[in-house]
Amino acid sequence: MIERILYNGNIITQDDKQKRVSAIAISGGHILAIGMDDDILELATADTKKENLEGQTVIPGLIDAHLHWQWTARSLMEVDVFEVPDKQVALQRVAERVAMVAPGEWITGHGWSQAYWQDNAFPTAADLDAVAPDNPVYLRAKSGHAVWVNSVALKIAGITADTADPEGGQIARDESGKPTGILFEKASELVFRHIPHPSVEEIAAQMKQAQKLALASGLTGFHDFDGPRCFQALQLLHERGELALRVVKNINDPHIHHAHELGIRWGFGNDWLRIGGLKIFADGALGPRTALMVEPYEGEPHNTGIRVTEKDEMLQLVRIASLAGMPSTIHAIGDLAVRDVLDVYEAVRKEEAAHGIKPEQRRHRIEHVQLIHPADKHRLAELNIIASMQPIHATSDYVMANQYWGDRCEFAYNPRIQLDQGVVVAFGSDSPIDPFDPIPNIFAAVTRRRADGSPGVDGWYPQNRISIAEAVRGFTIGAAYAAGMEDRQGKISPGYLADLVVLDRDIFKIPSDELLDVKVMATMVDGKWRYEGVM
Repeated sequence: MIERILYNGNIITQDDKQKRVSAIAISGGHILAIGMDDDILELATADTKKENLEGQTVIPGLIDAHLHWQWTARSLMEVDVFEVPDKQVALQRVAERVAMVAPGEWITGHGWSQAYWQDNAFPTAADLDAVAPDNPVYLRAKSGHAVWVNSVALKIAGITADTADPEGGQIARDESGKPTGILFEKASELVFRHIPHPSVEEIAAQMKQAQKLALASGLTGFHDFDGPRCFQALQLLHERGELALRVVKNINDPHIHHAHELGIRWGFGNDWLRIGGLKIFADGALGPRTALMVEPYEGEPHNTGIRVTEKDEMLQLVRIASLAGMPSTIHAIGDLAVRDVLDVYEAVRKEEAAHGIKPEQRRHRIEHVQLIHPADKHRLAELNIIASMQPIHATSDYVMANQYWGDRCEFAYNPRIQLDQGVVVAFGSDSPIDPFDPIPNIFAAVTRRRADGSPGVDGWYPQNRISIAEAVRGFTIGAAYAAGMEDRQGKISPGYLADLVVLDRDIFKIPSDELLDVKVMATMVDGKWRYEGVM
């Protein structure tokens, strides 16, 4: 029986056989048929619900191929210091939270970046001490690769001038060797381990709130890169029938051996919650200048970043995962990190070929690919590696990138290079590093501009702009392929999952300047309306 028919719509299918139709027949969470109104309405029975789209545009559900779901959900409850224009605003918001909590209670927040401040200088523990003398404070940088803490937090963690830098991390110090209050990369774990963790029930409750916002933005699924407790909370929601987004759960390398011991392979699960790949960090990020570089940062002749995972260790991790039936997905920001990862994948691809494993059976990814060396720009195509990229990072980071990477920026945040070579590009937001709303991400990819119009009408390195169709494809077909779900996700086609987004205008026909005005009218997942704004 056909449960629901949507008709009188402008439906963009991304199915080459029928690119635009006006009606869809849906049953059991799947699309049964697509076509024109008369043909599809003929299929209705007395029990079929018929809904008039009144000419509105429908596209396949949008998928965020890279975010941190637990972190995103938690950030909604924390002190908001996201892209604050100066340090004083951040301190004021911390002071306001201090007034609301008891002495000794932890205060956490996310989103500051010294790159948005006039002096571009990192803040200090002393700055926070002035407004939070009795509460430990832990504020993650926008990049997620540095944290700003106060003296109470340093004391709780036992971090002093005598504390050695941990492997893969660095404690910022003043001229006397005293910690300044900034912790880079894995050094942040020295403090983080002392913060009381919410229960799985609390995490699930936070996720339910975040899920409402994600559905309202047009998301129908995402690929997650958080830890095991995130997976526990997602399973809890799924068990209760409260999970309304389709999730691919990647496994970070500290925990991957558990999956190997259990024999869990890529794709294990169902269409709601399934296992992705092994996640590894090759380097840091641009914001704290810990991304691993071939040549030093501009103005910092002795700084080439931090190698978070040694190349030999990466190779061993990827090799073991591949033999265990799991692809890898490796964070690489700097051009040397990207090169290291490509070298690892090249070696593993040869081993896979010797075992008769085809590239499509191990859909290895590089996360971010923010800067690629010109000598390496062809290698993702040659090795059949997925480029998992975040378009909005280009516009949020361009000022820093110009300052610290200079002319190298021609090859930075550049999906154009990969698309032109036929590389599968999957788009995401890296939320909460940047907001998960896909429409601003599409705008950034197409215009290479911020919402305020900067850096100018042509955008940042305008030759690297992509089309609206290419941007939407990155959030649909590209993300679906990266998940191994391209046979049922990313298109509006018979047999595919009934995951749809209704927009207030035809996103493919409007001028790019109007993209930020596009509104999500409704979002359907599994044949059910999960968000209905003004439908």
